[in-house]
Amino acid sequence: MPDGRSFYITTPIFYVNDVPHIGHAYTEVAADVLARWHRQAGEDAWMLTGTDEHGQKILRTATANDVTPKQWADQLVADAWKPLLETIDIANDDFIRTTDERHEQNVQKFLQKLYDDGHIYTGEYEGYYCVGCEEYKTEAQLEPGTGEYEGQPVCTIHSKPVELLHEKNYFFRMSAFADRLLALYDERPEFVQPESARNEVVSFVKQGLDDLSISRSTFDWGVKVPWDDSHVVYVWFDALLNYITAVGYGQDDEEFRRRWPAQHLVGKDILRFHAVIWPAMLMAAGLEVPRGVFGHGWLLVGGEKMSKSKLTGIAPSQITDTFGSDAFRYYFLRAISFGQDGSFSWEDMAARYQAELANGFGNLASRVIAMITRYCDGVVPSASAPAPADHEIASIERRVTDASWQAIDRLAIHEAIAAVWELVDALNGYLTVQEPWTLAKDPANRERLENVLATAYHGLGTLAVLLSPVLPKATAKLWTALGAPGTVQGQRIDRAYEATLGDRVAPLEALFPRVETSE
Repeated sequence: MPDGRSFYITTPIFYVNDVPHIGHAYTEVAADVLARWHRQAGEDAWMLTGTDEHGQKILRTATANDVTPKQWADQLVADAWKPLLETIDIANDDFIRTTDERHEQNVQKFLQKLYDDGHIYTGEYEGYYCVGCEEYKTEAQLEPGTGEYEGQPVCTIHSKPVELLHEKNYFFRMSAFADRLLALYDERPEFVQPESARNEVVSFVKQGLDDLSISRSTFDWGVKVPWDDSHVVYVWFDALLNYITAVGYGQDDEEFRRRWPAQHLVGKDILRFHAVIWPAMLMAAGLEVPRGVFGHGWLLVGGEKMSKSKLTGIAPSQITDTFGSDAFRYYFLRAISFGQDGSFSWEDMAARYQAELANGFGNLASRVIAMITRYCDGVVPSASAPAPADHEIASIERRVTDASWQAIDRLAIHEAIAAVWELVDALNGYLTVQEPWTLAKDPANRERLENVLATAYHGLGTLAVLLSPVLPKATAKLWTALGAPGTVQGQRIDRAYEATLGDRVAPLEALFPRVETSE
């Protein structure tokens, strides 16, 4: 793998109309793990996240709370969205807000270029608008209301009535890019992933594209249209541009060339914005389309998509306060096939924590460190005469290192963790068969004992490196206990089996202590 290759990964920028739930945290963790993995492979990795702060929904929410939209956004970013990153241990490189001057100015530059090049025109539009989605809805995206909304068309996502709007707006000639978009999907089948998402996007574009209304004149909370300040830019058109304004578009050409294009991670409910509208916008501006768009599945609670409006939202801290941030990160990326929907339950979380983290990985680490301390006075033994079983562990270390990297390169995070866990299971099985505690009873077995402990120690070092993007806190503690130099994040993950380890171990507290849950 080439050193220094650029890898730019983004999350969606999240709407600040409310506090984050575990669905938001899931996307953050996935992007963070991918960024960490690529960074440890010697790549020029960059992770962007942030907040979307314009639009009618935020204006109404702020007004209902007797504050200005900017005050509302400032408070939520400071009290909820930035703390989320600490709660789940996100090492993002940048955090962009759509109210940042660097963003607003360069949105106007982008829009002006499209206008000057003839991609924007004036028109009138009437349609059903969902404020929750900040999107005009087609008939197919509506359903008859029930209960208090009887007789009204409601949004299928929010189950709330839509509004019939008639406005004179500016339109983006998106319909002109349908053929180029279909050619893109055909030439680069991996551009939209997973395959189910790609099929949905291709089918949508083949039905024909309408031009896109990209301004609003009935309220003023947004970026002003540069040639007509009686209009503000449609919130999605504004928000999508964060991916380029954050890396220098319009103001730092060198940084922009260094970072762009990006790999986007999005929830499948906003897939069309990213896989249809966004590349069409970039094509119109003469810019390179993204590296790819990955639409991951929803987190379900009680069979329903995580939602604040439906009271199924769970705050990440509710989980991390009990299990810790490492377990949060591990659970959602291991238990759910990345790209598919996944159900969360406290019972499954607790079971995996105990079986896989505490008993599987944590207990393995504790046993190996404890045996080297007890049988070798803490000095790491050398493998002077390795047996076939020892060679087999070394072979597995190499195989899972390669397999996990290949899975990460495909964005198959769950497969990468599963590959690494083969080494966890192999080492536990190796100790069960080799029985170092029995070998230690007879001085005649000293050489074999040292070979077994040296093999287990080396395997543990490889595990620490491979799991560091997923379990940063636990692997940092383990790295210290291994007596290894520097930091575990400083080791090349694509050559984890060659990690520079130490010569003396130190005490290791339980990596995943027993938890009491009342859930």
